[in-house]
Amino acid sequence: MKSALKEQYESKIVPELMKKFGTKNIMAAPKILKVTINCGMGKYIKEKEAVDEVFENLKTIAGQKPVFTKSKKSISGFKIRKGQEIGVLLSIRGLRMWHFLERLVKVALPRVRDFRGIDTKNFDQNGNLNLAIREQVVFPEIVPENVKNIFGFQINVTTSAKTKEEGLELFKLLGFPIKQD
Repeated sequence: MKSALKEQYESKIVPELMKKFGTKNIMAAPKILKVTINCGMGKYIKEKEAVDEVFENLKTIAGQKPVFTKSKKSISGFKIRKGQEIGVLLSIRGLRMWHFLERLVKVALPRVRDFRGIDTKNFDQNGNLNLAIREQVVFPEIVPENVKNIFGFQINVTTSAKTKEEGLELFKLLGFPIKQD
């Protein structure tokens, strides 16, 4: 089942991007390559139950199984040993990515408390979007009554755009709520 956002991208957004940036080839138009979700455990490292909850919540939100990230070296100040699980990471591509982005734009971001739009500072020079979600309960898949630990995570949307302007225009056309300067 195709995502409505992907159909909109293919039928309306690509021709508009090609016209705006003067590209002749469809493959040269900026596109979204992947979405990466990263969550550092922080204070929950020692609590096995909290770590499992973070893992399960991200699995539910993304629709695929995350991978634990392990520390590269021991740091006594943070009470971390080499090889200890310190975070959760997952990359979403293809159809799942489009469904996730649709839920992010239409459901999750409007539910974020005091959300005024995505700042243009969240875009890097290559047109990739980096944003942080403070609470996992903004996603409709998570039932707030069943949540014991509230955690935040980072979302990185990687694009094939060559400049910040191309990436910004792509996200505006996709319907991302971007702050006006």
